[in-house]
Amino acid sequence: MTYLLQNLVRFGRVLRDLGLDVPAGRILDVARALEHVDIGRRREFHAALRCLLVHRVQDLPVFDEAFRLFWRRRGGDRTQLDLRALGEERRFGAPEVDPVSLGADGETAGEHGSSLPEARRVELQTYTARETLRHKDFGRLAGDELREVQRMMAELTWELGLRRTRRWRAGAGPAIDLRRVIRANARHGGEPVVLPRRARTVRRRPLVLLCDVSGSMERYARMLLQFVSSVASSLDRVEAFLFATRLTRITPHVRRRRIARVLETLPGHVPDWSGGTRIGEALRTVNMRWARRVLGHGPVVLLISDGWDRGNPELLRREIARLQRSCYRLIWLNPLLGSPVYEPLTRGMQAALPFVDDFLPVHNLSSLEELAVHLGSLPDRRAARRRHAAA
Repeated sequence: MTYLLQNLVRFGRVLRDLGLDVPAGRILDVARALEHVDIGRRREFHAALRCLLVHRVQDLPVFDEAFRLFWRRRGGDRTQLDLRALGEERRFGAPEVDPVSLGADGETAGEHGSSLPEARRVELQTYTARETLRHKDFGRLAGDELREVQRMMAELTWELGLRRTRRWRAGAGPAIDLRRVIRANARHGGEPVVLPRRARTVRRRPLVLLCDVSGSMERYARMLLQFVSSVASSLDRVEAFLFATRLTRITPHVRRRRIARVLETLPGHVPDWSGGTRIGEALRTVNMRWARRVLGHGPVVLLISDGWDRGNPELLRREIARLQRSCYRLIWLNPLLGSPVYEPLTRGMQAALPFVDDFLPVHNLSSLEELAVHLGSLPDRRAARRRHAAA
């Protein structure tokens, strides 16, 4: 019984790491319940643990796969699914960066085995470590790696394209300023000798961030909130929202510079943190309640989600189409897209993709750097649509 209790404690830790709500005291309840269950029968043992440890419907597939893997026979098959992505295919991959190997005496494993000065070796090791972190998945970061990636993320520069407003300014532009023409040529008897010109005033585009914090996104939530905070502190007009089954505006929180303190209390302000996912209902709230306030002046909308939606796909299709018509460009960031074997097969992604202008990964620091470059050189969506329609 002692070994069984130890394994139950380990199993509880596994479930907590996968995002399930399993308090430590619940394991004692499981141990007492097993006194009335024939643990030799796997089906009864599974049913007892499932009844006591699972409280949300969306956690059932994760629990079943975790149970099959953890309580398998010695030498049994291993899982082929990423449990924390709720059914999405597991991310396979070779080491992202080939580290520069150093010998015991500090020599590189090069062709000639030439040695390097101590300062150069330290610099090389530091660069290699940072380069490895650039390509490491956010879901696999821990401890010092998290803090280092957060520092590297704070160094990124975020720039959005400029938009032309309806206001005019004096300057070298395509239009003639008739008011200034009359004033400037009054001394010439009204003859248009001098033709002053005017141009449209340009301003930076606003940005709207919609971040999924449901159970399947929990392992990415902290780093993505750090990303949201980094963008909000770099740009002027930024609106940020979190959603799972409902929408919560967090703009006043992320505008604070020290996001680490905010992250400790933010789950208390979001009632559906790590809950289910209803993207369509969240987008309907944006369109019905917040559109006048945050979707004016042609904003760029970043929607961050893995697309694992439990709501009505028709509602999602209708609301995301409306959101796309209200913004300058709609960009969907999916952390699962970093996997070479990922395919957007969920109902949510199938319903949303026809209305998404850019579908990009957001699983590591390198993908964020590529996103920063992409945001700084956004194409004209309307021109692209005209070319597509003409083709």
